[in-house]
Amino acid sequence: MFDSVARRARVGVFGYFGLCGLNVGIWAASLPALADRLDLSPGRTGTALLLVSLSALVSMQAAGRLADRWSSRRLTWAAGPLHALLLLGPALAGSYSALLAGAVVFGLGFGLLEVGMNAHAVEVEVRYGRPIMSAFHGMWSLGGAVGGVVTSAGLGGGLGVQTLLVGTAFTMAALFLLPARLLLPGRPAREAADASPETGASPAAGASLETGASRETAASRVAGASAETGASAAAARTGRGRVPTVILLLGVVMLAGAICEGGAMDWAAMHARRVLGASADLAPLSFTVYSVAMTTMRLLGDRLRGRLGAGRTLRLAGAVAAGGYALVLLAPSAGGAALGCAWAGWILVGIGLATVVPVGFSSAGADPASAGRTIALLTSFTYGGLLAGPAIIGHLAEATSLRTALALPGVLAVFVAIAGPPAIAILAARRTPAADSAAPARAS
Repeated sequence: MFDSVARRARVGVFGYFGLCGLNVGIWAASLPALADRLDLSPGRTGTALLLVSLSALVSMQAAGRLADRWSSRRLTWAAGPLHALLLLGPALAGSYSALLAGAVVFGLGFGLLEVGMNAHAVEVEVRYGRPIMSAFHGMWSLGGAVGGVVTSAGLGGGLGVQTLLVGTAFTMAALFLLPARLLLPGRPAREAADASPETGASPAAGASLETGASRETAASRVAGASAETGASAAAARTGRGRVPTVILLLGVVMLAGAICEGGAMDWAAMHARRVLGASADLAPLSFTVYSVAMTTMRLLGDRLRGRLGAGRTLRLAGAVAAGGYALVLLAPSAGGAALGCAWAGWILVGIGLATVVPVGFSSAGADPASAGRTIALLTSFTYGGLLAGPAIIGHLAEATSLRTALALPGVLAVFVAIAGPPAIAILAARRTPAADSAAPARAS
């Protein structure tokens, strides 16, 4: 039996991820032109970007509570157009101080949308009956790439950056209304969690979307740990208790994965240029091969997780990423094949890291009543890693060398492989029987 509501909602969430990536891609690609218009130094531009990140981290915490109390559907409905319209702040800024204010409000909108659409994606995945989270994040990456192309075409065609960003804000606000009509009908997570199976209790995390045998095995392995975390889980459901330790562990795993990802994004090209001596036109291809590998794997990663289960997928992801970083570190010793060795390494890094964040978010629904806050916490860990990782690697490189500094993400990838599966297993064991029995027929 096909769940047509879930299939419509899946299309809707694809739309949100793609449009969010497109909006952020246009913003990021427009930064050089925006800096030229306001005559900003690199330091001032960096400060504006930092304010976007910090304000997003702040709003993510409020967004988690809104998703639980208001429902992820309503939060996503509101956050999409709001995120687009808040681009008007940086677009219309006539001075550096105005740009900083615009950066803050733009970041606030981004944080709300990130949590809202990821929380709704978890609900859709559980309703859908099989892993689909990775493809959503792949769509975000595709949207960002399209945003770069749109920006290049617009500016190359004679549009001013202010005109481009203002047009983007209004156009994207309207476009966000289209997928909004397809989202799941829903109630606040607390009401859904308190409902009985007969009244449509919300099912739990996509982290446990594994075969029956593997689910039973995981549950038996962690029965004791699940019992120990029962009290904190109940407290989290009421919104008054501390965050369960297993959620913090998963957050640290996602932080480690994000630092690895940030290292690849910001240092792959620099490694090729300064460590391997690649030419200025070849060095950026290190980032390109990494980005293409990650996007491709995110579009294919759901099938892998469906076959292996979330825990084994995370173990494989960390191991593959660690192997990729090992190749990158060995590349200077490869002689004439150094650049090719590094590219092979960055491809493996992209393939490995592609599934870490989607698997982590899918695991957030183990407790439906607090899924929004859990996703907000995990998003903060992830975003914090992406923000801090490149800086940490940069300082290590300054104190030692870039080659030595890139050993850090390699070690963290090993940590993901070791610590990730136990966290996933404990979360899977916390899944309630009522939620299991309430799961709808699998959609295809």
